[in-house]
This record gives sequence, structure tokens and C-alpha cells, in this order.
Amino acid sequence: MKTFTTLCSVVLLATAVQGQALAQESNALNLDQLLKQLEQGQVEQSRENQQREKEFAQKVNEQDRMLADAVARRDGQLADSEKLETQFEENEFKLADLNEAMNRRLGSLKELFGVLQQVAGDTKGKFQNSVISAQVPGRAEFLDQLAQKMGSSSKLASIAEIERVWFEMQREMTESGKVTQFKTDVVEADGNKVNKQVTRVGSFALVADGKYLEYLIDSANVAELVRQPAQRYLDTVSALENSHGELVEFGLDPTGGSILRLKVQEPSYQERIEQGGTVGYIILIVGAIGMILALERLVSLTISRSKVNRQLKAEQASNDNPLGRVIKVKDEFPQADTETLELKLTEAILGEVPKLGRNLTIIKIISVVAPLMGLLGTVTGMIKVFQDITLYGTGDPKIMAGGISTALVTTVLGLVVAIPTTLLYAMLNTRSKNIVFILQEQASGIIAERAEKAGQA
Repeated sequence: MKTFTTLCSVVLLATAVQGQALAQESNALNLDQLLKQLEQGQVEQSRENQQREKEFAQKVNEQDRMLADAVARRDGQLADSEKLETQFEENEFKLADLNEAMNRRLGSLKELFGVLQQVAGDTKGKFQNSVISAQVPGRAEFLDQLAQKMGSSSKLASIAEIERVWFEMQREMTESGKVTQFKTDVVEADGNKVNKQVTRVGSFALVADGKYLEYLIDSANVAELVRQPAQRYLDTVSALENSHGELVEFGLDPTGGSILRLKVQEPSYQERIEQGGTVGYIILIVGAIGMILALERLVSLTISRSKVNRQLKAEQASNDNPLGRVIKVKDEFPQADTETLELKLTEAILGEVPKLGRNLTIIKIISVVAPLMGLLGTVTGMIKVFQDITLYGTGDPKIMAGGISTALVTTVLGLVVAIPTTLLYAMLNTRSKNIVFILQEQASGIIAERAEKAGQA
């Protein structure tokens, strides 16, 4: 310590000497005056050093005192820690004894509470998925809190809570057999929330305004299905809402929505046609043309056959039917011989045949071409499928669905067009030939009659 003090004094002395030399450099001092000033500065510096040593010694004593205080506090806290550890161990033993006593007192009730906890957890999941929760909210939350409470060893269910579990289960069974109406907020397909009168069919379905609804588990809201099932199912919904207690047919999903979701995903007729693509539209256009021609022929041949039947009963020939026009040939050539009359009648019949068989060839062609066009769409769709497989592989079946749909739908459309047009062609061709047979039969009778008269003459 003294060495350090001496070193500090020398440094301070040198600094002071240097500072005084610089400050008095401008004054003309002799050596005696300079020596005297140095002695005075050394005395002052020594006095200051003694003052600093005194202050340092006082601080050392204060630090020793603070250290002693810290050690005393540490010893006290160590003693408290040992005391608390001892108390903790004693409490552990007491807690174990109390738990053992509680288990002995619970006896069979412990098993009962375990079953109650399991039932509460299982029933909570059923209530969350049940559409009855749309009308009776809050049941799942109560069961969840009860299950968490029963999971704690220090809390037991009260009689009221046990009775409520039984009540909620009984209410679920009772409500599942009722058809009731209640008001609630419904999220429509466009996103608007509207308060509506909702009809609940047991625990199976929710309907409102002629549409099916769904119960959203996450948000506990009732929402309108964005895509509704087929119209025949919606008709049953309207019948149910308009009923007044009588029995009506209703499209019920006993699986709780699984079958309804599958029915909703089924494409409509328009969507199936759109899956056929360009080839499918061409098949439909060709089929429509064939049906129009077939209907025109059906009406025309029906009218012609009716007029021919009337002509068979009439004595006077008329120009408004094929048979009348053929019979008039006999009146136009009363003096012709049998062979000439036969040729004239044959000519008249041949003139009627194209009229009776008009457009039948086109209908026949359409009945043959339609399935070929369907086959064309099938091949086109399969080519697209193989192209998609080449590009994307077979990992995602949705990629191939478009080509497969086109392939299958065009085949179906081709058959749908070909089957009725083939049947219509066969029926119309038969009717046309029947009329031609009548004309030939009547022409043969006219020739036989003329030949008989010629023989008598």
C-alpha cells in the first residue's frame, strides 16, 4: 500500500512540476525561487495523499461492515430454506395421508366419478356434432368443464352436475325423435346472416326456406348449404315446411350428413353435359336435329295414314292423300290398256314414295353417327388423360378426372342420341312402308279390275 502511495505521489509531483514549469515559463525565476516552489508543492501533495489514504481506510471499514451484513443475511436465508424444506416434506407426508384417507372414504364412488368423466368426454363429442346443439347451445361447454374438473384429484362433481349430465343425455334422446321449429341466425350462401325460422328433424337435418342447412361445429353457427341436392329432395323440404302435422315424404340422412354431402357433390344434368366438352355439344345438336326430323315425319305420316284410311272408305278420289292421287290415275286414263295403266300406277306410286320417306335416311344416319361421335369423344378424353399422366404423374386423381369425364360422358350422350333415333327410324320406316303397301295393294286391285273389264269386253 505504501509503495502504491509513493508512486502516486511521484506521478502527481511530476505533473505538478511540469504544470508549474509551463505556467511560470514566461516568468524569469532564479534557481533559488524554483527550488522553494518545489518544496512547497511537495508539502501540499503529501498532505493531500494523507487525506486520500484516510478516506480509503474509512471506505475499507465500511465495505467490511457491508460484507458482514450480507453474510448474516445469507445465513438467515439458508436457515429459512432448511426450515421450509422440512415443512414441505412434512406437508407431503400429510398430503399423502389425506389422499389415502380420501380414497378410502370415496370407495366405489371413485369408480363412479371415473365413469362420469369418461361419459362426459364421450357425450361432449356427440353433442358437438349434433344439430340439436343449434337449438340448445352450451351443452358441450358444460361437459368439457365437467370433464376437466373431474380430471383434477382435488375436485369432485356435485349432485346437481351429475343430474345435469343425465338430463342432457335424456334430452338428446328425446329431441332426436321430434320435429320442431325454432328461430336462429342463419348464414346464407352469399354470406349474409339472417334470423330465420328453422325446422329441425330430430338429430338428422336442419331446413329453412325450402333448403337444407348445416351446423358448423367450429363456429357453432347454422349455415345454408352453398350447393343444394337435387330438386326432388328440395321438394320434400317444402312439403315438410308446409305440412300441418300430417305425414309427408322427406329426404332424411340417417348418417348425420355424410350421404347428404355425397348427394350435394353429384353433378347435375347440365354439369354432366358440360363435362362432355365440344364433342358432347355437337352430339346433342345432331341429336336435336334428328329428333326434330323424326317428330316432323311422325306427324306427317300419322296424318297421311289417317287420310289414306278415310280414302279407303270414300268412293270419290281426293288429291289431299297419296292413295287418292294414285286412284285418280285410273280416271285420267279410262281407255288405257292393262299394261299401260300398270305403268302409270307404278309411276304414281314411285312419285309418292320419296314424299313418304323424306328425311328418314338422315334420321338413320344420325342414329349411326351419334355413337361414333361418342367414341370420338372417348378417344379424345383418354388422350387427354394420358397427356396429363405424362406431365403430372398419377399422384393426383383430380388431374385425370376431366379427361375421364369427357370420355365417359360423350359415350353416354352418343348412346342417348342413338337409341331413340334408331327406334324412331324403325317405327317411321315401318309406317312409311305400310302406306306404300296400301298404295301397291290398291293399284293391284285397280289393274285387276281393268283387266277383268277388258276380258269381259
